[in-house]
Amino acid sequence: MSYSDDVIANVVGLSTMECYGVVGMASKNTKDGLWELIRVEHLNKGVKINAKNNELSIDLFVVVEYGTKISVIANNIIKKVRYNVENYLGLKVNHIVVNIEGVRF
Repeated sequence: MSYSDDVIANVVGLSTMECYGVVGMASKNTKDGLWELIRVEHLNKGVKINAKNNELSIDLFVVVEYGTKISVIANNIIKKVRYNVENYLGLKVNHIVVNIEGVRF
C-alpha cells in the first residue's frame, strides 16, 4: 500500500501537535525568513517528507511554548512521530529532524 506525501504529512503533523510543549507547526516564509503559525487544516505545510528506498526522512518545523525544555520536546516528537508512522501507516522512518522555528509566550 502506498500513501501520498500529503497523507503522511498530515499524520506527522497531527502526531506532532499531540506532544506537550508544541504550540504549532510553522511555515517558513522564504522571502524574509519569518515564520507563521499554521492552522490545523494545513499542518502538512510544516512538514517536509523525503522518501527513498522505502524509507522516510522527515523534517518538522515547529513552534514551542516558552519555559519548556526544547530537547525533551524534540525527543518526544521524534518518538511519537516514528511510532505513529511505523505502526499506523506501516512505513519505515529513517530519520526525523525537528527544527524549532520559534518560541511563543
